[in-house]
Amino acid sequence: MARMWKRRRSGSRPNAGALAERTAEFASEVSEAPYEQDRRRLAKSLRVAARSRAQAAGRGTRAAGRGVGLGSGWLVSQAQAMVLRLRVRDRATLQEQFPGMWTEDLADLLIERAGRASAAVGGTVGAWATLPVLPAFPAEIAAETLALVGIEVKLIAELHEVYGMPAPGSAVDRMTAYLGAWAQRRAVILAPGGLVVAAGSPLARLLRRRLAARAGRSVFSLGPLLTGSLAGAVLNRRETHRLGQDVRADLRRRAAARDQGIP
Repeated sequence: MARMWKRRRSGSRPNAGALAERTAEFASEVSEAPYEQDRRRLAKSLRVAARSRAQAAGRGTRAAGRGVGLGSGWLVSQAQAMVLRLRVRDRATLQEQFPGMWTEDLADLLIERAGRASAAVGGTVGAWATLPVLPAFPAEIAAETLALVGIEVKLIAELHEVYGMPAPGSAVDRMTAYLGAWAQRRAVILAPGGLVVAAGSPLARLLRRRLAARAGRSVFSLGPLLTGSLAGAVLNRRETHRLGQDVRADLRRRAAARDQGIP
């Protein structure tokens, strides 16, 4: 995993495809990690990479703050590429991994583990503030933001599986729909022709705003000493938990309507 986060020495942004692949792999692994020590081990790889690049980067918090709003379109394209690489477990796989668990219990478990995974990522970014020189920006903030989005999109996708309402279509269609659900903070909306995040669409604009807000919280977590680490962990866990509960409530309503034969 530590090797997964190594970057080229030239430039502050890693290769676009490599960033999407790395963050998707990280998000998938940390979401499924059953124990705290596993999440810490996975998060440590991110800290190690950040520390090794700190002296070469030499950028401060003020530079980081200026950089947040510069690449929203780039961040959207990275999120679209990243979600296609997420490892999403279908309902049969989840039932095999957690035998005997009822739907609501399984949903509880997925939301709790996703929240803990987000907390681990938030604690990692906050810990960067303790380094003598902050890591390069925007690569590190982009990686943390994409990892958080990956954790939450994976949660949304697996909640749809748990409630027996996966998004239809190809893998690209499904993951695009789940990314749209993440932006709208609700279950997938089925519309004629599918749900596509097209350039210039209202959904694309909403996605840019949501990603910018996520990146802004990442910069906030670069606080003094360990306060940033603690704040990042708490805020991330709370946000992921709230998102999971919002999507779950939406799926519950739809499942009840489906069971009653209401279209």
